[in-house]
Amino acid sequence: MHFVDSWTGLPLLRMVMLLAPAAIALVAMLLPGRAVARTASFAVALVLLPAFDLGPLWLRFAWMALWLGVGAVSGVKRDASVRDEAPRPGGMESGAVGLMLGAAILVLLIVALGRQDLRPEQTRPAAIGLVLIVVGVAHLMLRRDALRGAMAFATMGLGLQWLDRAVRHLVIESSAIPQWVALFATAAAVALAARVALTRQRDAGSAWVHHAHDLHD
Repeated sequence: MHFVDSWTGLPLLRMVMLLAPAAIALVAMLLPGRAVARTASFAVALVLLPAFDLGPLWLRFAWMALWLGVGAVSGVKRDASVRDEAPRPGGMESGAVGLMLGAAILVLLIVALGRQDLRPEQTRPAAIGLVLIVVGVAHLMLRRDALRGAMAFATMGLGLQWLDRAVRHLVIESSAIPQWVALFATAAAVALAARVALTRQRDAGSAWVHHAHDLHD
């Protein structure tokens, strides 16, 4: 019950602000479209600033800047040429499998976390981090647009940052590790994913993953 109490004991507004990034990332994972990814990225950037539990102000500003960059990349206009293809049933099947697998893993992780004897200030960031990481992995499996990879990696990186906050409340030695490590790694992964997607868009005319076979030397 301490897991539930760690959330129910919060004021409603603070609980909503803590859960908002994960909720927005979940909606973006489930819904297709460039506009959805761009709007969701900007929304995450805005709600990170008042997330005081995430870290100091400079760290929140840095994450905000990263998510604004993800929103800008996600909104890149695609080429006018669109390939005429029949819908692929395999894409729907793989998406359903990814969604069910992600849900099962998330339930197992949350149950395992709930069985730990942690304080509320450790439980909450750990739970948020686990949710964001699973949502990010599922995003990669569900959304076949390579540009969405930037948003997926940003989501996973933000989850790692929340886990880092939980560890800092638990392990004293972790304070020696710079707080920007997860941010730096996430920025590198986002930049690499965006570069690969934009290169594919330029050379093959499409950033869709199933069009990768059109790239030849």
